[in-house]
Amino acid sequence: MKNYIYIIVLVLSINSCSEYQKVLKNEDIAAKFKLGTELFDAGKFDKANRIFVQIVPKYRGKPQAEKLMYMYCKTYYESRDYYTANYQMERFVDAYAKSEKLEEIAFLAAKSYYQLSPVFSKDQTETTQGLEKLQEFINRYPSSPYLEEANKLVKELDYKLEEKAYSIALQYNQTGPYHRDYNSAIKAFDNFLLEFPGTAFKEDAMFYKFDSAYKLAVNSVAWKEKERVSKAILYYNSLLRAFPEPKNAKQLQKMFEDLDSIQNNSTTTKG
Repeated sequence: MKNYIYIIVLVLSINSCSEYQKVLKNEDIAAKFKLGTELFDAGKFDKANRIFVQIVPKYRGKPQAEKLMYMYCKTYYESRDYYTANYQMERFVDAYAKSEKLEEIAFLAAKSYYQLSPVFSKDQTETTQGLEKLQEFINRYPSSPYLEEANKLVKELDYKLEEKAYSIALQYNQTGPYHRDYNSAIKAFDNFLLEFPGTAFKEDAMFYKFDSAYKLAVNSVAWKEKERVSKAILYYNSLLRAFPEPKNAKQLQKMFEDLDSIQNNSTTTKG
């Protein structure tokens, strides 16, 4: 019985492939449109796309063109060819401004840029593009049913840019012992906190900004020591004002005591 069922499935599969190849090779665009639509509805997007590629130019100006272009756009998106998808979808939005599918395609066009965004450690050009496109969609369709998802995607991309910027600033701090350039780390954290004032990394950024100033102070040449210690203590106080119960309180207390000791010894020596 199992063998019999297998044979039936195999025969149907062969016939299906045979029909697909036959339609693919003939010149009947109506037959191609019909089979392409059936394949699209069945979720066979790669096969549908191969057919649509052949007939898209021949349907320009025809009543079926809008439906064809809608399916054509989505086959690229569903096949994860996001570069082609956003290009074709943006063309659809421009060409069919009154389409009932307009918001869906406009959203997927923006989302395709989101899909291209790489991990935070890589170049974030696509992430920035994704944010711009999603924000354009939000501004254009403030009542869209896709608004909630669009805002969620924006938050994810924003977080990725924050993580990238934070990791760059942190790298200056962590490589400090090799080049002694803690001023670059302080500046990088300043820039980060200005660009992302509500960041989830705020406490860590403020801590490592202080840590950079602390290391600069305790390893300072004598004639710059007073200024650097005072600046480090200023950053310490700023951190405690923002986070009265910091997660690394013991380490912070020890660092402050080191700075206080240097400051008191400097005062005593001068006295």
